[in-house]
Amino acid sequence: MASIRQHELRDDLARVLRRAEAGECIVVTVSGREVAELGPVQGGRFVAAGKARAVFAGLPATKGLMQDLHEAAGDAVDPWAPRPKPAPA
Repeated sequence: MASIRQHELRDDLARVLRRAEAGECIVVTVSGREVAELGPVQGGRFVAAGKARAVFAGLPATKGLMQDLHEAAGDAVDPWAPRPKPAPA
């Protein structure tokens, strides 16, 4: 895992964030001590309504949960999915 000093992070934040976005994990140090890790956000946090229904099937549901999941099935959009770029104006 790569290591970067706090001052380097401060001075070149955009470049370091691009590295993290590309999948690199970077340890941030302050006075030689490791204080933080910086890396890409892990995907897979979004769960489609149909998949949630399958997970909850057979379990005692909170009043209205299955109805809420059913109603949300067509409206749910993965907030982490890549979005198409808008056409130039």
